[in-house]
Amino acid sequence: MKIGVLAIQGDFDAHRRRLEQLGAEVVLVKKPEQLDAVDGLIIPGGESTTFLKFLEKGGFLEKLREFVRAKPAFGTCAGAILLASQVEDPPQTSLAALDISVRRNAYGRQLESFIGEGETQLPGGPLEMVFIRAPRIERVGAAVEVLAREKNDPVLVRQGKIMAATFHPELSEDTRVHAEFLKLVRNGQ
Repeated sequence: MKIGVLAIQGDFDAHRRRLEQLGAEVVLVKKPEQLDAVDGLIIPGGESTTFLKFLEKGGFLEKLREFVRAKPAFGTCAGAILLASQVEDPPQTSLAALDISVRRNAYGRQLESFIGEGETQLPGGPLEMVFIRAPRIERVGAAVEVLAREKNDPVLVRQGKIMAATFHPELSEDTRVHAEFLKLVRNGQ
């Protein structure tokens, strides 16, 4: 099983380390054709409009759209924005792979970033969550399962083979979120 990590921006290397810690073989994806060689993909945090500008070159965005329709994908922070079906503040193009609406930077600026703890459906008790200029999930579709909340806000969701987190699980020592994604890839959802 090979897991790709989109290595355009964001802390893709922290995702690589977390996945390797869990025994996964990791491919840092920098070209669209590399998507053909992976079984699942993580789209890390960063700046979603910057991601889009890069992805619009050379057919990368369309190749990524095809990938997320066919194989498991997990987006964190900006990656969650890219996977959402609706993006607000301001509206922008997305992959529309997950039936959620997100509001960009809803938790405030960099200075308002925080580490919280929230309830989760994942075994093992409360989950540490690192929020950095995080988006807020404002609406979840009927087919979307909420796996974790921070206060009342859904912050970790899954719909079929697609997962999204508005926080940065790669910056926590807790490996449960990445383990859950690997399980989803293994099961071939």
